[in-house]
Amino acid sequence: MSEVTLLSETDLRACVTLDLPSIEAIEQAFVLLNTAAVAMPPILRLDIPEHNGEVDVKTAYLPGLERFAIKVSPGFFDNPKLGLPSLNGMMMLLSARTGLLDALLLDNGYLTAVRTAAAGAVAARALSRVDSRSVALIGAGEQAALQLQALRLVRPITQVRVWARDGAKAEAFCIELARDTGLAVMPCASIDEAMADVDIAITCTPSREPLIDVRHLHPGLHITAMGSDAEHKNEISPQVLAQVDRYVADRLSQTRILGELHHALVAGAITDESNFAELGQVLAGRRPGRSDPAQVTLCDLTGTGAQDTAMANLAFERARSAGKGLQFAS
Repeated sequence: MSEVTLLSETDLRACVTLDLPSIEAIEQAFVLLNTAAVAMPPILRLDIPEHNGEVDVKTAYLPGLERFAIKVSPGFFDNPKLGLPSLNGMMMLLSARTGLLDALLLDNGYLTAVRTAAAGAVAARALSRVDSRSVALIGAGEQAALQLQALRLVRPITQVRVWARDGAKAEAFCIELARDTGLAVMPCASIDEAMADVDIAITCTPSREPLIDVRHLHPGLHITAMGSDAEHKNEISPQVLAQVDRYVADRLSQTRILGELHHALVAGAITDESNFAELGQVLAGRRPGRSDPAQVTLCDLTGTGAQDTAMANLAFERARSAGKGLQFAS
């Protein structure tokens, strides 16, 4: 007999927030991914086109952590028409020593949202200019708001520009964001307007066609591309990857298949990957990041099982310390 902890979304929200320790946990996961014997199989993906749905299964074993996570992450993008959220999911946390189930985290995608935003902050801290103060958010959903929250923990942001396909949604998003943050938040009628002279741009949309083009690049810019986590998604023009000074991936083997790099390779815009790096290599000092304030950098984040295992372990330890969850014998 073994004891399993059942944690609800309410339990997890009560003890896991987007804070510096969360960012540090995700940063350490990226470092381990490039310095330790991490086991991380390719993403298992299931598409359900009849209902505009997709399901990803991610997992990884990180040496030094007592448990590993297996995450099931569905995204059904017509759900809002039914009054349901687009994203949900859960994580199973198993002992790395025995394989027994230690916890079931019914987070409905909350932990994924937090770890995704934390990864954005890790990328910005590693690659953007230290004095970056302005950001363009391309997208006006929950992840855009979380990306800004995480970014403000690592950079002194004072100005925010927002573009979304739905202008009314962008305006409402800006009003709410300005109220919650006290920052100057401006809705933009075009991506050109949003990108003009900003220090950082974050793309977090399910777009299937490029949004950021070569004309949007300018000295000192850092781009964090979050949305291209499937082969058909594409936020960055292939020519942009050929023009930036530094391209960094969360995992090159993944971005070649489903990230922005995938589209650049298919288009023939990229023929030499010798200067490309992974975020963990930059963090560990094994490959260069930004070496000049005028450089243009881009981080291609597709989401890794290493992040999920790191976040699930952090959530479990915090919940256990706070006495959260239900215990039952299995």
